[in-house]
Amino acid sequence: MNAVSTARETGLWKRGVLWLLVLGPLFFASYGFANWLTAQRDDVGSLVFAWESQTPLWAWTIVPYWSIDLLYGLSFLLPVSRREMDRHALRLLSTQLLCVACFLLWPLRFTFERPALEGTFGLMFDVLMGFDKPFNQAPSLHIALLVVIWVMFARHTHGPWLRGLLHGWMALIGVSVLTTWQHHFIDVPTGVLAGWLCVWLWPIEGRSPLLAARPAKMAKRWRLALRYAFGAALCVAIAANVAGIALWLLWPAVALLLVALIYALVGAEGFQKQADGRLTQAVNWLFAPYLLGAWLNSRLWTRRQPAPSEIVPGIWLGRLPDAKQLQGFAAVVDLCAELPLNTQGKAYRSIPVLDLTAPTVDDCLQAAAAIEALRQQGPLLVCCALGYSRSACAVAAWLLLYGGGKDVDDVLQRIRQARPQIVLSDAHQQVLSALRQLPAQAPIAQEVAHGL
Repeated sequence: MNAVSTARETGLWKRGVLWLLVLGPLFFASYGFANWLTAQRDDVGSLVFAWESQTPLWAWTIVPYWSIDLLYGLSFLLPVSRREMDRHALRLLSTQLLCVACFLLWPLRFTFERPALEGTFGLMFDVLMGFDKPFNQAPSLHIALLVVIWVMFARHTHGPWLRGLLHGWMALIGVSVLTTWQHHFIDVPTGVLAGWLCVWLWPIEGRSPLLAARPAKMAKRWRLALRYAFGAALCVAIAANVAGIALWLLWPAVALLLVALIYALVGAEGFQKQADGRLTQAVNWLFAPYLLGAWLNSRLWTRRQPAPSEIVPGIWLGRLPDAKQLQGFAAVVDLCAELPLNTQGKAYRSIPVLDLTAPTVDDCLQAAAAIEALRQQGPLLVCCALGYSRSACAVAAWLLLYGGGKDVDDVLQRIRQARPQIVLSDAHQQVLSALRQLPAQAPIAQEVAHGL
């Protein structure tokens, strides 16, 4: 969890009240409208697994189920800046709009008949059913909102006991959607995905993918986007035709579709790699199937040469290191956008570049300046997923600008002597040639280095 500043901006409670005045009525109006409209339809189906008939009805779990309403309001007391407040509110707003849109497009019905309940818990159920109906199941709006609220409380809860209590209660809220017989199982994982999607769309730090979206200019990125989109479509087709456990393929389908959007529109910042080498929680959850595949791919391709190669004294080129490999280095320059790195407190600089694409001239300038600055710390590792292309291009850029390289052919030959497996395409070499031809390289690179 990233450290959160405790210096609170003034006047935030007013901003929080304004957001609640917008979101509260919108919640009841949109959710109520979706319920009313769905009730008029005669084509509302259901998606329930046979084993769900064993789900117990625990009347007391209506208490944690209802508690999310209180936590929803209290969550607006936690942000310490206008940006954090607005991003939290936008996450909640996006969650509401996304789930209601799904309810309208493909409504589902809850199929269990809840028996009559008495006492306080029964009264709470009666109040709930006064405005809630057995429609609008997947994705569960309750679960999606829980993800957003949970993330906000976790940012501002410290100490093992308080955090344990927080996570325990939030998990109980998640379970309660099943034990109150409000939702079928399919609603829960789809609700989790919806919640994390909205957290990803509105990060506290960095630009929103919505604001960063620009059509890619490189044809290679569009080709890769189409490949990932095809993979997503294939997962959806299998899930839809096989059903059952195959429905879990919707998770990699979402991950691959988002990767396709990153290649086509958002760019490397869509992976939200942080300055400390980690990925955001939203990326870790949403992209988990893709991240696992990318990591396995990196290890399979480099299994015969897992160790980095020393290009010049003190500068090494290799794949994203494991904890043991990292111990031998004082600093790291990381060109990998899609995989996290535990830096273990080493001097570190991330210049994220999309896999299978060439860095831009600006990327090379930044990477070369970072290498020049960080190599003063001691042994330096320049890495990417494999250590064959993106990181090799960065080392080539450093050799051109600082390492006495005569020309592109000269620096490529020097790198290949140490690491023959490198793959630098015509696109990589064109970038290096353009870098070599830029005037006044040293001052530009020094300015970048001063920003480290």
